[in-house]
Amino acid sequence: MLNAISKNSKLYIKGNKFYYGVLAVFILGGLCGSSYAISEGFGFVGGFLFFPIFLYLFFCFFPGLIPGKVLISLVQGENGYLVTKKGNVPFHHIRQINLMRNPLNLVNSMVIETSDQKVHKIPTYDLIDEVDYVVIVDKYIFPHMTSEAKAVWDRKVNLDKLYEEVKYERKFDLKS
Repeated sequence: MLNAISKNSKLYIKGNKFYYGVLAVFILGGLCGSSYAISEGFGFVGGFLFFPIFLYLFFCFFPGLIPGKVLISLVQGENGYLVTKKGNVPFHHIRQINLMRNPLNLVNSMVIETSDQKVHKIPTYDLIDEVDYVVIVDKYIFPHMTSEAKAVWDRKVNLDKLYEEVKYERKFDLKS
């Protein structure tokens, strides 16, 4: 379920509370479990094997576990834009937008490629479901993208499946 807060024309999207719980239990539980295995002497090899892995995952996902953290910020409308660390990305400059997992740290990020060949990444820390990501892009960003970017996005998204899963349907014409 999408956790979005709208203030004026700005939209702030936070992670799903259920995913916060799952992520915290998995990472913190793994750290505690492997620490316990090391301290008690049983599972000695497993504890030493898994503790560094869970510690690494903890440091990768910790920024996303901060309560109340806004993961995606955007300004809605014709002159709307996404807010990133590298600066704002106007919707009409977006050439391609994807949700990709970094193979090194396993963190999902929105990867935005602009018309001037720049790449912007917005980490979502696996706190935004893929279906919610598709709804965000289709509802708020898609109407203001260029026709070429709309064609690329339309090849990626299955609106029939999206309607079956979350009862979402586009409220505007594709040709606009």
